[in-house]
Amino acid sequence: MNFVDFLTGNLILNLAILAWAIAQILKFIVVLISEGRMNWRSMLSSGGMPSSHSSFVCACASSVAYLYGWSSPLFAIAAVVAVVVMYDASNVRRAAGEQAKILNYIMEHWTEMKPAMFGQELKELLGHTPLQVLMGALLGIGIGWGGAWFFTR
Repeated sequence: MNFVDFLTGNLILNLAILAWAIAQILKFIVVLISEGRMNWRSMLSSGGMPSSHSSFVCACASSVAYLYGWSSPLFAIAAVVAVVVMYDASNVRRAAGEQAKILNYIMEHWTEMKPAMFGQELKELLGHTPLQVLMGALLGIGIGWGGAWFFTR
């Protein structure tokens, strides 16, 4: 059985999924090393180092570039989608996470009657720092470009 047929039958999609999976595993390892605890949820959650969103879209874009060329319309589409996803990961979702921190602080210090909606803590780790996005992008580019080279030679 070859790698292309194994998962989806599409090399580009397989490499993107592989980059995402490796990024998620690396998140678990980063948490294990930095916090000294096993956090299994980090393997499926958003946010953290490296950005699996960035690695996913950059693996797709770089493997498209390798297989079809930098000037192909397919690469242009993949690159535009990658930039939008990485911008969202480092700006929009990060801002939402910062707002969640503030709201969680307000809910934690609510001294009077708590309305029912304050019962559940909001998820603060939604987005990424620029470094996390960059590391995810580099991981994805490496897997996309290297995987496309390896599996097509």
